Amino acid sequence: LLMFFTEYAEFLHCKGKKFTDFDEVRQEIEVETDRVTGMNKGISSVPINLRVYSPHVLSLTLIDLPGITKVPVGDQPPDIEQQIRDMIMQFISRENCLILAVTPANTDLANSDALKLAKEVDPQGLRTIGVITKLDLMDEGTDAREVLENKLLPLRRGYIGVVNRSQKDIDGKKDIKAALLAERKFFLSHPSYRHMADRMGTPYLQKVLNQQLTNHIRDTLPAFRSKLQSQLLSIEHEVEVYKNFRPEDPTRKTKALLQMVQQFSVDFEKRIEGSGDQVDTLELSGGAKINRIFHERFPFELVKMEFNEKELRREISYAIKNIHGIRQVLPCLFTPDMAFEAIVKKQIVKLKGPCLKSVDLVMQELINTVKKCTKKLATYPRLCEETERIVAGYIREREEKTKDQV
Repeated sequence: LLMFFTEYAEFLHCKGKKFTDFDEVRQEIEVETDRVTGMNKGISSVPINLRVYSPHVLSLTLIDLPGITKVPVGDQPPDIEQQIRDMIMQFISRENCLILAVTPANTDLANSDALKLAKEVDPQGLRTIGVITKLDLMDEGTDAREVLENKLLPLRRGYIGVVNRSQKDIDGKKDIKAALLAERKFFLSHPSYRHMADRMGTPYLQKVLNQQLTNHIRDTLPAFRSKLQSQLLSIEHEVEVYKNFRPEDPTRKTKALLQMVQQFSVDFEKRIEGSGDQVDTLELSGGAKINRIFHERFPFELVKMEFNEKELRREISYAIKNIHGIRQVLPCLFTPDMAFEAIVKKQIVKLKGPCLKSVDLVMQELINTVKKCTKKLATYPRLCEETERIVAGYIREREEKTKDQV
């Protein structure tokens, strides 16, 4: 009973350790952040999991995502903005979560990054709740009344205003209870917000989140249940198929073997055509690499060939004179066929080297592709070895024929 009324926190990376001093919790978050990301403003998508136990909080799972960084600082990479954006989208794209779009009151709501990202994944506003902070820092004579009354940029779930502790309050050890009282006093005493004070503040936000999350779960549960039932029926059907399965049945073995060979063929074709479900982001491979060999490597090898125009003209002159023999060489518009053929054949021979080199490169990439496809057969070493041997042998046979044609 005493443990139930005692507030404490646990970190996933510190299993078994209970934190009862929340200053230590904040310090542990800072230490773990520096450990994961470094000391110089680095970022990481690895979450810090913290669970808080208290009779004064509601059952909610919150994911605190970073704000968009426009200009990299410290050790942050040049594409820091895109990295943070991708990290945020990874979470808010999930249909079963609510989005808290937090925007400071002293900035233009139309430029809010949070609302912009939320609208991309939730255009109808069904999952978005607007939260307006720093209401106490607005310039004198201005307020966020129109925003909080949901008139400026309306959201289906509306906006809730909060006043958090300032950095000075945190440094001065101002506790949460005092901060909540100050927040309540601010809304009750402010002429623009006192008429809506009962719908503002952190406690009201907690209540709304709990209620709306409950409603959201209730609304999405039927579809989720239907999806699970569909998966269950699919698995039951698969179980029924293998219910009378006998591993030693020769027909089963033959069917399984044919399915694996067919899958190998499909995987190989997809890797060459570039339509596979797994995309290599580290290097070119498969069809893309073969395409590069034909369109970049082969032309490069041709450009490297030495070509002496003066020598070629001399060879053409000798060929024309030798064809005429003792006859007088008369000026003509066209090069004689025999001379032209002799010169062209000699020049075409020079293409043999680059062509053979390209053939070797293509064949090597095909064999590498075969090896990648046979990895799925690793649980059957002999089948994997034989498949690789047969296909690689066929490829090398085609290589020899291609070289003969060259």
